[in-house]
Amino acid sequence: MAADLAVSTAVERSLELAAEKAGDLTPLVYARLFAEQPKVEALFWRDKTGSIRGEMLSRVFEAILDFVGERQYAEHLIKASVFVHAEYDVPPDIFRTFFRVVANTVREVLGDAWTADIDTAWAAMLAELDSYVEAA
Repeated sequence: MAADLAVSTAVERSLELAAEKAGDLTPLVYARLFAEQPKVEALFWRDKTGSIRGEMLSRVFEAILDFVGERQYAEHLIKASVFVHAEYDVPPDIFRTFFRVVANTVREVLGDAWTADIDTAWAAMLAELDSYVEAA
C-alpha cells in the first residue's frame, strides 16, 4: 500500500532540495549523529574513508523513499537492518534516532525552505517508522 500522496510529495521534495543545496549529506548526518550519540561513533572504527557511512545513508534514503512511495521493501529492510545491527550491539532505538537525525539535518540544510507541509510530512513518516522499528 502506498503512502499518503501529500507526505510522499513533501518528503521527496525536501530530500531533492537538500541534495541541491548541500550535495552529499553524509558528513552532515553523521556529524549530527555522533554529536547526539557519541558512543555510536566507535562502532564505525573500520570506516576510515566514510564509504560505510555513505552506503548506510544511501540505504536509509532508499528506505525512506520506498516508505513514502510504494512500500515494496522498506518494512523488510528496516526490520532486517535492526536484526543485523543487533549483532554489533546497536540497540533498536538508534534507528529511531537516526531517522530523526536525517530529518533534522534536512531541516537545517533547507532553512527557510523547510515548510509547515514538509514538517508535517516528516513528523507523520517518523511516527509511522517508529512502529516498524518497534515491530522488528
